[in-house]
Amino acid sequence: MNERKAFTLGLGAVLLWSTVATAFKLTLAEFTPIQMLTCASLVSAIALFVVCIMQKKTHAIISTFSANPLYYLMLGLINPLAYYLILFKAYDLLPASQAQPINYSWAITLTLMAAVFLGQKIRPQDWVACFLGYLGVIVIATQGDIFGLTFASPLGVGLALLSTLLWAGYWILNAKNQADPVIAVLLGFLVAIPFAITLSVWEGASWQISGKGWLAVTYVGLFEMGITFVLWLGALKATQNTARISNLIFISPFISLVLLWQILGEEIHTSTLLGLLLIVAGLGIQQLKQRR
Repeated sequence: MNERKAFTLGLGAVLLWSTVATAFKLTLAEFTPIQMLTCASLVSAIALFVVCIMQKKTHAIISTFSANPLYYLMLGLINPLAYYLILFKAYDLLPASQAQPINYSWAITLTLMAAVFLGQKIRPQDWVACFLGYLGVIVIATQGDIFGLTFASPLGVGLALLSTLLWAGYWILNAKNQADPVIAVLLGFLVAIPFAITLSVWEGASWQISGKGWLAVTYVGLFEMGITFVLWLGALKATQNTARISNLIFISPFISLVLLWQILGEEIHTSTLLGLLLIVAGLGIQQLKQRR
């Protein structure tokens, strides 16, 4: 029964994550990246606070922050503030069918950063995974012209890669954090929201947003930055086979490309599919190594 529950929760999380690239593009049609970050963070904070109420954890929010305020301030500035602001800007500059697979290479970036900052050994399999992953990024970013190295948006590609560094760095900082993960993520949003609001005011962009736009940003806040994280944690907690649940994530980028094609009409280049296959192959090699 627990394994069925774990599979259902995990699959639900993966299917929701598969929709967010499309939701990002729909939201960015009306919001600036800073506006999107501000509104989605507010929605996420409210959703996670409701989860804390349901799980009877609200009493631990203040004590968790008070135990190490500078640590949580740093985490919040990295994620969600810097990470999502840079990621949203990358999506603003690139087709989602390019930005999403490049961002998906963050797990490969994590391997390299863990070696530098945590002293973890990089084995031959990891080097193969890194080579395949970043070759895939180059194939996607150049639309197959890997020798010409011509990028449609060099800044967009650079920001997408920078987002992988920030996301990997966030999880490295979290490696030894013993706090409740839902509370830790909620604290990140609570730290980031005042900064995001300040940036929105400073930007001075128009807030004449349609109802469709508000629905889109609410969806992003709930299902990219909030509730889906809780579903994924629940799946990992319920299962006895973490590898099987973790492997579900491999279907997400392919479903995402189909949705981008069907809903937004984005052209999915052959180079994008090839690059994504290279990235997924690299991640798969890492998974095989971990099982052994």
